This record gives sequence, C-alpha cells and structure tokens, in this order.
Amino acid sequence: MGKSTLQTGNRYDKPYRPLPVALFNRAGRAAQKLGWGHDLNCRQLIAAARQKTGLTDFGDEWFLEPLQVLVDSINQEAQLTPLGRLIQKNRLESALAVRLRVQQLLKEQPQILQLDLGKIIIIAGLQRTGTTTLHRLLAADPNMRALLSWEALNPLPLPKEPSGNPKKRIAMARTAEKGLAYLAPEFFAIHPVEHDAPEEDVLLLDLCFMSQSPEATLHVPTYARWLEQQDHTRAYEYLRTLLKILTWQRPAQNWVLKTPHHMEYLDVILKVFPEASIVQTHRDPQKTTGSFCSMVSHGRGVFSDQVDAHEVARHWLRKVNRLMQLSINVREQYGEERFIDVSYYDLLQDPVAQVERIYRFAGLAFDQAIATAAKHTSQRNVQHRYGKHVYRLADFGLTRDDIEREYAFYRRRYGIPYENE
Repeated sequence: MGKSTLQTGNRYDKPYRPLPVALFNRAGRAAQKLGWGHDLNCRQLIAAARQKTGLTDFGDEWFLEPLQVLVDSINQEAQLTPLGRLIQKNRLESALAVRLRVQQLLKEQPQILQLDLGKIIIIAGLQRTGTTTLHRLLAADPNMRALLSWEALNPLPLPKEPSGNPKKRIAMARTAEKGLAYLAPEFFAIHPVEHDAPEEDVLLLDLCFMSQSPEATLHVPTYARWLEQQDHTRAYEYLRTLLKILTWQRPAQNWVLKTPHHMEYLDVILKVFPEASIVQTHRDPQKTTGSFCSMVSHGRGVFSDQVDAHEVARHWLRKVNRLMQLSINVREQYGEERFIDVSYYDLLQDPVAQVERIYRFAGLAFDQAIATAAKHTSQRNVQHRYGKHVYRLADFGLTRDDIEREYAFYRRRYGIPYENE
C-alpha cells in the first residue's frame, strides 16, 4: 500500500463530523431536551445482554463494581454526543453478552481451561515507541499467536457458527473498521485499526471493565483514579482464560501480547503469566508525548464534542510517569531476568535482528522462515500509508522542558538518546 496525502489537523475542540452524524447528534440532543434521552444504566445493560444471548449466568459477578464505577463516570463526566452514547451503550452490552457466553462455553467445554498457552511474549512498552510495529513483526510467525482485531470484537464463535469458519465475525470487524474510518478518517493516520491485523489485548481486559481504554478514549477521571487503586489479579486471570478460549479455536505454539496498560501491572502479570517474557520498547519521550496526546485527543473526538487537549496532556503526563515508575519498581523488585529492552532506533535500523534477540531471550527457536516472515511484514507496513500524523506540543500546553522535567529519570534509567541529535 502506498502513502496517503492526508494530514491530521489540530482542532481537537472541533472534532470532524460527517453530515449524517452531525444531524443524528442534533436530533439526539433535541430528544434529550424533551426528556427522551437516557443515561447509561447498569441494570438495563445487563438485562439487554441477557435478552440478546438468552443466557442469565455470569458466574462470579465481581465485575459489576468496575462496570458501575465506569458507567457512573461516563454519565457524569464524559459529555458524550448522542452517537457517542449509543456506541458506548452497544459496547458495554456486547461486553456483558460475551461474559455470559464465556460462562456458558466453559460449562460445555471445561477442558478449555486445561489448554497450554506455550511461551508468552508480552510487549509492555510506552505508547508510540514502536510497540505496534514490533507486535506485527512477532505475529508474522505462523507459530506465534496474536489477538486479531476481529477476535477482539468477537472472541467467541457466534451462535451456529461452523467450526473453524469465523467468516461472519471477520465481516463484522471489516464493517466496524470502515465505520471508524468514516467517523474519524484522521485517526487511521495515527493508529491504524485493521480488521485482520494484530490488536492490543487491552480490548480483552475491557470485558472486565478494568482497562486504560476508557481513559484513552473518554474523559472519565473518576473511573481512572479508582482503577489505579484496584487489585487487577482477577482481570488478568480472566485474560488468561480468554487466551485459552482463543487457542481452543485457533491453536498455535506460543502467544505475543501487547499493550502499554501492562506496564502498570507487571507485578500481577508475573504472577498470572509465569511463562511470560516481558519486552519493553523505548524512545525519546520528546517524540512520544505529543504524538500520544494527539492520538488520545483525536480518539475522544469520536465520542464527544468537548475535547480539552490541555486536560488530556495533564492527565497523560502524570499517567505515563506512573507507568514508567511502576515498571521500574517491579524490575528492581523482581530482577531483570524476565525483561528485555528494545530501542525504537534499533528496531528501525534492523527489525529482524530485534525479533531474533527477543526469540533468543524467550527461549524460542529462530530460523530463516521466521526472519523472512518478519522482513515481509516490515516491508508491507509502510509509514504514512493512511496519512501523516501532524501535531505540536504547544497544542497541549506543553514545552520540551516540561517533558524533560517529568521524564528525566526514565531517560537516565534506559540511556535513551535525544531523537533530534
């Protein structure tokens, strides 16, 4: 695929709206004034999921507390458009429906819980440090299992789906991809969301309503603060169960996972995934900070007309500092044996060599077939194929000194160079 001429804008306070979407939102606001609009309601979401699936048993209902905290935060703080509210309602109902179907599947197929996941490589690097590139390189190996976008949307076989034929789920994901591209074409220039490509497993943690996804796409500060104070063990145990369900459908020898969310809970990961090797990617925070703030601001604009880019920067400057510090603390506490570092610059210079380094570290065999698959993937993922991501630190009320002051300890810890030098 060649490069696109599209460039992202910086009017975060005026998100792009196709005319039909603008008209839908206008009609929705009029309905709200007449008293026809409704906040999200947990009881109604649960009832809708049960009606949709014909199932009632969730098993352990520990997830109801995080669901309630999230719903309350969305209702009180997110300032969603009518379409944004509808999308979130459908997303939450779908997550509850998946939980019902997981519980039923495990009753019918209890042997799934005994499946071996093999070796697990977990990419737990900061945002915009090459994690997506590395994820796709590792997933190019036919023996390396990754979560695909269509699986993230529908991780279980649909009712009456023929065994080994997820054609309908793939088609649904392709429709969702086109829908996002229609709603926010600039977002693809920042973070491509392709229906058949490897995707972040934070979307599976969404099924527990305990992930960074909401705060990366919505203004939900109360939920974000609450989430930081919780024990995430059960969420990661559920993630492990979901990986076994995915392995049952499409077996592979090993897994590769990826999301910055993991940096916050590496201590939990080391307990729940004792077979995991942790990969941390690193890049000059002067380059990553503005890029990620822009990505979050564009993402929030899909669901809300009220996007405060300065607030986004304040929130994520503190949050990323937390990710950095917690991950360093875990490495100092548990030792370096489970961790390998990958420089963004080394990844650009010789991606196949970095893949080989990681395989050797994880105790996996590396051969010419894996090298060829990684090289092919590297050549296919052309930069700017969906457009050029343009942003400025000043749009977020940030200066280079602000970033250096906040993240100097991280640069020193990993010897990260200045990218412009």
